[in-house]
Amino acid sequence: MRLVFLGTSAAQPTAERGMTCICLVLDREILMFDAGEGAQIAFQKAKIGWNKKMKIFVTHLHGDHCVGILGLLQTMSLQNRTESIDIFGPAGIEEFLASNLKILNFGLTFPVRIMRIKEGVVFEDQFYAIHTCEAEHSIPAYSYLFSETDRPGKFYPEKAKKLGIPEGKLWRELQDGNKIEVEGKTINPSDVMGEKRKGRKIGISGDTRPTKKLEEFFQGCDYITFDSTYSDSLRDKAVENYHSTAKEAAKLAKKAQVSNLILTHFSSRYEDVDELVTEAKTIHNSVIAAKDLLEIEIK
Repeated sequence: MRLVFLGTSAAQPTAERGMTCICLVLDREILMFDAGEGAQIAFQKAKIGWNKKMKIFVTHLHGDHCVGILGLLQTMSLQNRTESIDIFGPAGIEEFLASNLKILNFGLTFPVRIMRIKEGVVFEDQFYAIHTCEAEHSIPAYSYLFSETDRPGKFYPEKAKKLGIPEGKLWRELQDGNKIEVEGKTINPSDVMGEKRKGRKIGISGDTRPTKKLEEFFQGCDYITFDSTYSDSLRDKAVENYHSTAKEAAKLAKKAQVSNLILTHFSSRYEDVDELVTEAKTIHNSVIAAKDLLEIEIK
């Protein structure tokens, strides 16, 4: 599992930073959060793969967070994609996509399914769930939380061999949490595996002011990426534009007992974001600044 940052700028791109786009790359699929203009260019540079199973989650309908979906879909069609894509977003997402796809008149080579979101669980399977929470922005906006299902403990082959369990199907049954029988003897997963590993939690703030609601929403996350558009010297502007400062992001992360904070969505006024990282580190002890094409392995 890894986070890949495809765009880390705020309302306008810079020479070094594209528009907002973050991918959580799993073994089985890609989860993309927002897609600002030019997302397909960064996606290609990251070499994530044009035909992998994929879901796109849109935080809100400002252009720097959703316009890139159109180019991404068109490029994927030109790459002869066949795998369907599910797109989740707030009210208006259906009209935005349907109208533009009709006007642009490019044929898709794959199915696209659109789901309107509201607070709560918007997707869930046996491996993970995606939760949403209302953010505080100038238009209706949502933050997202990826919550992984608890994973089985580590499998110890030497223990399985010692118990006379033949390698193959029976090993898999135990790894899947099922007990088995070998020569009339019942063997439980706990006989050959360690304790269950707690599922990982990753939060994506989108554009927002810091709120008590989001603090509770992101409680105990392993990582969060948070709106850090301004330094604390421009807090009044952050309040006016419904964004956050790096220090405010750090305060929220500390109160929420978040292990690691990733600052992103930087105003184009900052050629160097070290100032923002320094501010945040006065509050939280694990802070980094995102940059385009940064990859973070989620241990």
